[in-house]
Amino acid sequence: MGIGDKFQNKAQEVSGKTKEAAGNATGNDELKTEGQADQAESSVKQAAEKIKDKANEVVDKITGN
Repeated sequence: MGIGDKFQNKAQEVSGKTKEAAGNATGNDELKTEGQADQAESSVKQAAEKIKDKANEVVDKITGN
């Protein structure tokens, strides 16, 4: 994934944290849960990015790039 994807995923994580905090502050459980879901989705995407980056590193080492 490119830099743009990584930026979007990090922005989603930050947005999720903000929603969760706002939900906590206002007692809005739905907003809090939505924020937690956004963070979880972002974490999965970031983990997939890390796996892809590592796979690319291995391929580069094998091919000498």
